[in-house]
Amino acid sequence: MTGSNAEERNKVPRFGGVPVHKRLQDAAGGLERAVMIRLIERLPVYGTLPAEHLGGDIAKQVTRGIRTFAGILRTGEMPGQAEAAAIRESSARRADEGVPLEAVVGAYHLGAEECAAQVFSAAEPGDLADVLMVQRQLLEYLRLVSCEVAAGYVQERQTALSDEQVALQSLLSRLLEGGSPQVAADRAGIQLPARYLVLSIAMGPHPDELVPGVNHAVAARRKLRRLRNEIQRQTSGVALSVLSGGGGLVLMPCTTSPDDFGRANRARLSDLVEQLGRMCGAELLAAATIAAPEGVAEAARLAGEVRAVAEASGRGPGLYLLDDVLLEYQLSRPSPARAGLAALLDPLDDRPELLDTLRAFLARGLDRRRAAARLQVHPNTVDYRLRKATELTGLDASRGADTLTLRAALAAHDAVGQATPEANRPVTPTPPTGGPAPT
Repeated sequence: MTGSNAEERNKVPRFGGVPVHKRLQDAAGGLERAVMIRLIERLPVYGTLPAEHLGGDIAKQVTRGIRTFAGILRTGEMPGQAEAAAIRESSARRADEGVPLEAVVGAYHLGAEECAAQVFSAAEPGDLADVLMVQRQLLEYLRLVSCEVAAGYVQERQTALSDEQVALQSLLSRLLEGGSPQVAADRAGIQLPARYLVLSIAMGPHPDELVPGVNHAVAARRKLRRLRNEIQRQTSGVALSVLSGGGGLVLMPCTTSPDDFGRANRARLSDLVEQLGRMCGAELLAAATIAAPEGVAEAARLAGEVRAVAEASGRGPGLYLLDDVLLEYQLSRPSPARAGLAALLDPLDDRPELLDTLRAFLARGLDRRRAAARLQVHPNTVDYRLRKATELTGLDASRGADTLTLRAALAAHDAVGQATPEANRPVTPTPPTGGPAPT
């Protein structure tokens, strides 16, 4: 400690010959009332608190703050651990009550302004050194208070958010298990909607995830955060989701009737998927279904299957309903004919580029140029690959009679190949362990 600091600590500042802490103590009663009035005038959130609360805990904290600062002026010492803990506890209570952090910090600063106005008005020209001393002590006190307020507030919010996330995770798990989710909804404090829009999403990379030297994990997390934020912005009510960098499952409360789903509101659903992709900066392929809460488990399974079929059949980004993939979906279901259809493409098992070209060519209406653009190759390359596929399988994708057979064979081939992996299953969440939490 420097000599000047030690002298300042041992010196009691005076204005007009009267110790500043004595002036503050003498004015405490009127000062408390003035601070309470300013809180309500300048920070409207305090005016919404119950009168009993304002006159109770809030008033006590104002009184405590004035007394604490008077003690600093008297001793030159900053508050110890006990006072710091009291500030943190008070801030945690404000967090629990929903008072914004900026309002809690602002309350202390308004109190400091009132204290300063009360005592500085008594300063005389010869009190400059003491004025500077009081200012330094006031700023140091505000620095300490701001840190403790932030620490208490953030700790309480983290605890509350953890509890909320666990409750939301429990509700999401219950919805995906089937049966009545009412108990889990009550525990989470959520009123169940009449229906959920169920989206099974496959998400492409953000451009930043492809740039060498960029932290791809950070880019993926930013993409996910933007997606979650846009989902919540587009939702009236509480959306539930479990998402990773490659996609996942989203449940959004909706009011659409089952009879209208896919007809009257298809354009709106397509716009929604497009907007979600635009905001997160990645291509989205999403399959949608709709269900009452008790039917979410089956709807999620169906959405996952529709998404997998749309992906496997070479569809591009966008919204897909069951009606869009009826043929491929039906042909991918287990049947005596499925294995035979899949076997038609066995000669291409070692030539994945030929399979990809067939998918792209069929998915784009037999248009070689559009298929080439999708595959990012020259149209002549598409022609060569199609000829090679015909040589190996005996099936010509440009011949009408073979086109339907190839579509069926691709659907069966992909279904047989994905019978064991997880690609056909809806994403099921696991308890949060510090990773992505449900929104």
